[in-house]
Amino acid sequence: MTEKTLILLRGLPGSGKSTLAKTLAFENKFPVFSIDDFFTDENGNYQFDFRDNHLAYKSCEERTRNEMMKGTSLIIIDNTFTLEWEMTPYQLMAKEFGYVVHVMTIENRHDGKNIHSISEDQIDRMREKFKVIL
Repeated sequence: MTEKTLILLRGLPGSGKSTLAKTLAFENKFPVFSIDDFFTDENGNYQFDFRDNHLAYKSCEERTRNEMMKGTSLIIIDNTFTLEWEMTPYQLMAKEFGYVVHVMTIENRHDGKNIHSISEDQIDRMREKFKVIL
């Protein structure tokens, strides 16, 4: 029996999460979900609205749950996950559906730039909250 795997990619904007997610998805063979998907239209235009952030979280979680219900062997979540509680729903779903969870923290060692026009001040605030659990 094939092990079912959930990969949570976490890191600050511009760290390379989306690029790595695409690589791990093996040319779209496996699904990649992100909160950013909620704010991206069918033409690839990104328009963030903080008032809808809670809806984006729920949408990402629901899409993940649907894939787990189908038994998809590899699911990748590409979010910042700066706070531990943001990963909790995925960890609970993984336990419920028998998935092994791998959390990968992505660092910006390539001087990448965030593609969502998030200000450096906002990224600094996110960096202050970002914790690595050993």
